[in-house]
Amino acid sequence: MGRLVVVSNRVPAPRERSQPAGGLAVGVRDAVRGTESLWFGWSGRHASQSKDQTPKLDTHDGCTYATIDLTRSQYEHFYENFSNGLLWPLCHYRIGIIDYKRLDYKIYREVNALFADQLVPLLRDDDTIWIHDYHLFPLGAKLRRRGVKAKIGFFLHIPFPPWSVTRVLPCAEEMLQEMAAYDLIGVQTVEDARNMDGCFEANNLPRRAAHFPIGIDPVEFGEQAIQNVMAEEVQRLQASLRGRKLILGVDRLDYSKGIPERIHGYETFLNRYPEHKGETVLLQITPVSRAGVASYRALRRELDEMAGHINAMHGNFDWSPIRYLTQSVPREVLAGFHRIADVALVTPLRDGMNLVAKEFVAAQSPDNPGALILSSLAGAAPEMDEALMVNPYDREGIADAIHAGITMSLEERQRRWQALHRDVTQNTAANWADRFLEMLRETERQE
Repeated sequence: MGRLVVVSNRVPAPRERSQPAGGLAVGVRDAVRGTESLWFGWSGRHASQSKDQTPKLDTHDGCTYATIDLTRSQYEHFYENFSNGLLWPLCHYRIGIIDYKRLDYKIYREVNALFADQLVPLLRDDDTIWIHDYHLFPLGAKLRRRGVKAKIGFFLHIPFPPWSVTRVLPCAEEMLQEMAAYDLIGVQTVEDARNMDGCFEANNLPRRAAHFPIGIDPVEFGEQAIQNVMAEEVQRLQASLRGRKLILGVDRLDYSKGIPERIHGYETFLNRYPEHKGETVLLQITPVSRAGVASYRALRRELDEMAGHINAMHGNFDWSPIRYLTQSVPREVLAGFHRIADVALVTPLRDGMNLVAKEFVAAQSPDNPGALILSSLAGAAPEMDEALMVNPYDREGIADAIHAGITMSLEERQRRWQALHRDVTQNTAANWADRFLEMLRETERQE
């Protein structure tokens, strides 16, 4: 059997390769670990000029990591503008904030061509190539044009909208034609597969999509939670609660995560159930991301104002209802926070999967598990139907779910957790990768 060649926009930094975070990194790590393989992508660094963009190679645990640098201009137009300023909101159904510029699209395609040019010399005839995410939609077609005959699969980690939304993109037809070069395209949910195949059919292209819901490493995360429940930071948090119920939200700063709607729901809970005032704390951890994108800066200002308003209106001298953090928290500390939380609020407006919900379940104590409140619009929702489901746009619904979660009996919490835990342990990051690669190898190669 030949090598597995993984291509992603970012390649894990050396310090992240033994203990990666996130579904892509964890799942791919298990697929490449201990076998001869290649992982190609952007280093995260900037090149001063294009002649400095040859791959740099190093090997760890049998996997060769090949990274290239991007120029500042490429980073701006390919990554910030087209990938994150246009494709990300489009795929999350936020067409009102997309900003299409032909120059951004031109450089997006040029960077994909750069990836192809630098990757081809590293390939072997019997490789299996697995490309990841929306930054690299055209890469498979560009490899085919350079004579690559190997199997090429693609996995999209975010949602994919129907043709009625996708067609808003001026280059949608060209992009779909290039995506048809892949032998197999994996997405997170049945809905995403149906949407993508509908786009292909609308453009007289063959279907390519199948759903492969991603998971986590539940054993590893559960062990981290147990080991860190006595860590200094976790103990400080526990002591500071003074017996109050902890409601936990953990999300990267992004408009798709539904954080303003969640905070509105929590305020509605305080008004609707005044008996819980002073008895709960919402800890919202929201590391800042994509600070160069205007919509993200505006979202941060909105959240800052909301948290301050609610604390001023509802708090008192010895209780603040919301604790709002914008700095990142180490993964092992987060595992401990999950372990002691009474309720997790996972209420995205739209996402590919949402692994935070699965991490919360993996971190819980079987003897006294917390309650999971989950958006019905999350990619994880079809797998996790024992969660307390909410529509993230329904403030009263969120308020009622918080009340239900913090008053739920131990027997009910245990029953729900056991079902959720069974699902999380059956569908892991490792077997997600195995399922996709097995189907890719069985799929007939596209000419």
